[in-house]
Parts: sequence; C-alpha cells; structure tokens
Amino acid sequence: MLNRSLVKTIALMLLAGTTLSAQANWYLDGESSRLSFVSTKNANISEVQRFLVLHGKVSPKGLAEVEVELDSVNSGIPLRDERMRKELFDTKTFAEALITTQIDLGPINDLASGAQLELRLPVTVNLHGKTHEYNAELLATRLDDRRFQVVTLEPLVINAADFDLAPGLESLRKVAALSAISLSVPVGAVLIFTAR
Repeated sequence: MLNRSLVKTIALMLLAGTTLSAQANWYLDGESSRLSFVSTKNANISEVQRFLVLHGKVSPKGLAEVEVELDSVNSGIPLRDERMRKELFDTKTFAEALITTQIDLGPINDLASGAQLELRLPVTVNLHGKTHEYNAELLATRLDDRRFQVVTLEPLVINAADFDLAPGLESLRKVAALSAISLSVPVGAVLIFTAR
C-alpha cells in the first residue's frame, strides 16, 4: 500500500512538472536576447545595429509579444543614435515598437531539452503608428525545462516606407551628407523566454 502511494505521489509530481510549462507565462530574458537590424548607405556600405532594451512574454494560450524600446537603439556612434531617435523613430511620440504573433506552445512544450522545431508564423509589427504583417521563418529550441529560444532563420526584411519612416531616412541622409540610405532593412532576432 505504501509503495502504491509512493508511486502515485511520484507520478503526480512528474505530471505536475510536465504541465507547469504549459500553464506558465513565458517571459523574455531581455539581457540574453537580441534584436538587430542592418542599414545600408551609399549603396554598398552595410552596418549592423541593435536595440538594447526588449520586453516580452508568451501567454499560456500562446500569444507572444515583444516590446522594443526605440530609445535603446545602438549603432556604436552616440551622435547617430541621437539622430535616429529624433529624426527617424521620433521616440517622443512613438516610444516603442510592438511585435506580436500566435504560437502553438504544445509542440514546443513537448520538445526534449536541446531539440528544435522550425516554425513559419505570421508576425505583426507595429512601428511608428503603422502596422504590417510578415511571414517569419523561425527556429524554436528547448534549452531546458524552464527556457526556450526562438531565432529568425531568415531575416525579416522591413521596408521603411511601410511605416512612414522614409522621410526620417531622408533627413538622416541629408544631415550625414550621404548619397543614399536603403529603405529595405533586414531584421534578425535571438529571443530567450523563461517560464515563471
């Protein structure tokens, strides 16, 4: 009888462990995650830049949200960062960008640690008061019981004109005395979520 009770208790504990992640909120680990983009000027000079402050979570129903603090843009050149905040993103009016999608958490929760799953999902980007949807190629990796990682297998190519950012780019082009700045901007992400 005691053995049956013990077995039952262990079984319940294991079951609780497997359902924990399915019922938990997953929160973005902002320090371990990265959102970067590539800008191209004068036709053939490309530079990688990133946003330093990200927030996000995935609800138990799979609604994923990543909020990007646009003031945290970092190109490695403080003057250029300040110009992007003011001339391009207008962060006093539009402080954040929001990226959302719906994920089926079942297959991710079923992954063993280290296992991976390719996902193709519609991703909605809300930036500068405009919204646009993209098809994203993503790779989800189960890191351990409480963490999973999502990376872009292919960059999302965002057109600045879709978000009324072309005038801001033109202002940047003039102030930096450049011949051109590309409207097409590839964006890549490495996002790590932790269960709580």
